Amino acid sequence: MTTRSQSWFAKTEVQPTAKLQLFCFPYAGGGAYIFNSWKSRFAPDINVLPIQLPGRESRSTEAPMDTLQDIVQSLIPAMAPYMHKPFAFFGHSMGALIAFETARQLYSKTGKLPVHIIISGKSAPHLPYSKKRLHDLADDSFTEELRLMQGTPEEVLQNAELMQIIMPRLRADFKVCETYVYQPGNPLVCPMTVLGGMKDFEVSTDSLHAWQQHTTSPMDVQMFEGNHFFIHEQEQEVMSAVENILSTSSPMAHAAAAHTAYNTSTLQPRFRQS
Repeated sequence: MTTRSQSWFAKTEVQPTAKLQLFCFPYAGGGAYIFNSWKSRFAPDINVLPIQLPGRESRSTEAPMDTLQDIVQSLIPAMAPYMHKPFAFFGHSMGALIAFETARQLYSKTGKLPVHIIISGKSAPHLPYSKKRLHDLADDSFTEELRLMQGTPEEVLQNAELMQIIMPRLRADFKVCETYVYQPGNPLVCPMTVLGGMKDFEVSTDSLHAWQQHTTSPMDVQMFEGNHFFIHEQEQEVMSAVENILSTSSPMAHAAAAHTAYNTSTLQPRFRQS
């Protein structure tokens, strides 16, 4: 029988020899499948754990969650069985926002933190959300907005039955981002790397650098060729960068020490949501 925690990490094979768990958070409209190639790409030292949100792929029969608070509160207990080793977070666009808030809540509740957070394709959370609200549009208008965003194949948009199936999760994902309100708090104390696309005109370089105020540790910004979905356009380059960040920087070099320190402090549509 599939347990609740297993449902968040569908078909995940945990490598017993891995030194670090890499939790991967998908963008709006995406599921765990977008990280399938990552599982075989990384060295055995890094165990890739894609997050499977409700309402997609192996969880397609579940109702999608439409607030960030609900996602984080449900996700943290499900992550517990995988936190016996040092861990890191990677999140793209909406996934970056989920990763950030999960890290904040995780530290508040357990005293644990990722040894590194990799933010991708997302403006800093304290910046105002300036985009059009889409989640409560009428079906026809919502579909047309999806067409303008060029993140959904035209054959999907023209398939009424398929749209009725996927539209609830798309609306939920947009609502997560459009209703998110940043609550000021202490910055995190773990290192952070922020990735961006050089042709992602909705996520400026300044908005990427603005993540610095959310960590007291070193922060680096790395830019890639491509638009908002540079993680697919430059997949090999992005994976190499992530592996390099995790294997040559302090997270892997000092993972065990960091993990012990944190523990002792406590007894496939694609959408721009930035």
